[in-house]
Amino acid sequence: MITNQVVLLLLLSVLWPSTSLPFTPGSIGNVFGMPDSDGRTLQRSKRGWMWNQFFLLEEYAGNDHQYVGKLHSNMDRGDGNVKYVLTGDGAGSLFLIDEKSGDIHATKRLDREEKAMYSLNAKVLDRRTNLELEPDTEFNIKIHDINDNEPKFAKETYFASVPEMSEVGTCVATVTANDADDETYGNSAKLVYSILQGQPYFSVDSENGTIKTALPGMDREVKENYQVVIQAKDMAGQMGGLSGTTTVSITLSDVNDSPPRFANHSFRVTTVESTEIGGAIGRIKADDPDVGRNAEMEYSIVGGHDTFNIITDQTTQEGVIIIKKALDYESKRDYEFRVEVKNTYLDARFIQGLQFKDFTTVKVTVEDVDEPPVFARNPYIIEVHEDTAAGSFVGVVSARDPDADAKPVKYSIDRHTDLERLFNIDSVNGTITTLKALDREMSKWHNISVVATEINNPRQTTRVPVFIKVLDVNDNAPEFAMSYDTFVCENVKAGQLIQTISAVDTDEPLVGHKFVFSISAANPNFTIADREDNTANILTRRGGFSRREMSLYFLPVVISDNDYPIQSSTSTLIVRVCACDSRGNMQTCDPEVLPFSEGLTTGALVAVLLCVVILLMIVVLFAALRRQRKKEPLIISKEDVRDNVVSYNDEGGGEEDTQAFDIGTLRNPEVMDANKLRRDIIPEMLFPFRRTSPIKDNADVRDFINGRLQENDVDPTAPPYDSLATYAYEGSGSLAESLSSLESGATEGDHEYDYLSSWGPPFKKLAEMYIGKSPDREA
Repeated sequence: MITNQVVLLLLLSVLWPSTSLPFTPGSIGNVFGMPDSDGRTLQRSKRGWMWNQFFLLEEYAGNDHQYVGKLHSNMDRGDGNVKYVLTGDGAGSLFLIDEKSGDIHATKRLDREEKAMYSLNAKVLDRRTNLELEPDTEFNIKIHDINDNEPKFAKETYFASVPEMSEVGTCVATVTANDADDETYGNSAKLVYSILQGQPYFSVDSENGTIKTALPGMDREVKENYQVVIQAKDMAGQMGGLSGTTTVSITLSDVNDSPPRFANHSFRVTTVESTEIGGAIGRIKADDPDVGRNAEMEYSIVGGHDTFNIITDQTTQEGVIIIKKALDYESKRDYEFRVEVKNTYLDARFIQGLQFKDFTTVKVTVEDVDEPPVFARNPYIIEVHEDTAAGSFVGVVSARDPDADAKPVKYSIDRHTDLERLFNIDSVNGTITTLKALDREMSKWHNISVVATEINNPRQTTRVPVFIKVLDVNDNAPEFAMSYDTFVCENVKAGQLIQTISAVDTDEPLVGHKFVFSISAANPNFTIADREDNTANILTRRGGFSRREMSLYFLPVVISDNDYPIQSSTSTLIVRVCACDSRGNMQTCDPEVLPFSEGLTTGALVAVLLCVVILLMIVVLFAALRRQRKKEPLIISKEDVRDNVVSYNDEGGGEEDTQAFDIGTLRNPEVMDANKLRRDIIPEMLFPFRRTSPIKDNADVRDFINGRLQENDVDPTAPPYDSLATYAYEGSGSLAESLSSLESGATEGDHEYDYLSSWGPPFKKLAEMYIGKSPDREA
């Protein structure tokens, strides 16, 4: 580029001396004659070759390599014997040097924002010997900046807030942009801020990007959110500079600048008289355009109220009217009171000139409901003496309908509280009477529930507990407090204490128990001494008791109380006579004398007898079952295929008599299924056996065997295994023919036996037997 070349030439003309200066290794300061640390002025020494500090503009856009500068040594005579070598940052890649001329070129576009300075070393060598002609010298290539980067903000959108009603100039937020260009060179990185959107509400400081309020009295209730666009421009805002923008979302935060206000000057609430105490009957609400803490309100009744109260619902900021005292339509139907509302938190900046509270009137109307009956008392406590006869008066309960029309009421007893049905109540007047006599010793208190129900509306009911206390009547006689085991020694002396007794009484007199103990004065063996503390001592009247004469003494003791009417009972004290040592300790009593026992009760005897009868029935049943048990069958299982041999003493009818017996009887009748065909079992053949018929082609024998085989195949009672049937073949042409009785007639008279006499001597006996029985001959 021509411009870049002109700038480079200007820089070179300023920085490069017209004559070459000899260079020796050392600090750059010494080259320009800068003072040393000790104050002496150092003179420039003659350098052996020309060197310069080079400057290069970034972002070169030319097609050729960018020229950086030229290195030249006075050792170079122009004969080509000098060789220039470049080392360091980017040497050989970014920067190339002409070995002969010393010209340095940049091969690529350089970006100062990536790297602002490169450090390189220059060498001068003899081309022939490759020896150094000059020492290594370091120099820098500094990249000059151009305005190629626009300002950038850290965020695309910023969020900020400022209280509403803030004064002009109140700081909202500060936004800054960054420019990657060099801040020390020109105005490429000098930024100026301006506002593009958001006026006239906000302004921005052009130097530091601080956003401030520019309009007084901004009200959040009117407008809450604002979008402000801020621009940052480099080159000090001049024409041609680069710029960047960002958006700032500004929200006006709320302050308590608005008091609460009721939309209506009066509210009307309706409720029923049956509403419970503490129940809510209505809600009222005041409006406050503020939000959050600034909108919190508190409601109260001006001057207070004895029937109603109002509390604040913190969630909805409503005033909830509740009942402090039960309502009664018949007593009062309309109420009216004033309610005040005010903010909980106040801002001192806005309380002047404004009243941050408001008032309204609340009117409450009570509606009538059908109420259940109300008892005059709750609960009832009634006293009644025990042993009171059935039908006696106990007490009266009373209930009324609190409604204006005063409907009639009927009474009843909840029988779940009177399971024994001891009491009754008059359904009209509520009078309670007894159905049975009461016994205080069984139960001292009876707790029943009486139900009052409206006759016209049975769903309206009320319960009241009635506690009935049963008062005591002296109807029980005192008795021994425990069972005593009393003995007297044979060697006892007269007047010796053998037992202390006491008594109990289930009655409870008002002045406490007082028992009197006594025995018959005519008792020659024992006497009693009352100790006046509801106990008495049993003393011996004489000494010298003997077990042989009498081992047990029965002492009747009469115990009386002092209540009215006086009750008394006689308890028997059993005294055993025992042998004692000299100190009166019992050693032994007569072993033959059994202690007193009341014996087995009737119930125990019945239980024992019942157990014996049950055992006998079990034994009889077991014996009967054993007798009825069946014998074991001949063949237990169908799988038992063993041959069984059964002997019979009956004579058969011959080989052809197949009806003489039923082979099915050899099997178990319980496991035989009569409607199934036989199941043949193929026997194992140990060795082949074949027997040739002695008579070949005997048709009658073959037909006979096939017939029998077919009969056995279809016979369901045949055994499930193969059996061997042997038939004797008589042959053909016998004069006697068959002797089997299977083909005989039903009666002997059907046959003629005269031919037997012609058979010869071997059949003589047979002929005599049958011919002699011939009917014709007998005639």
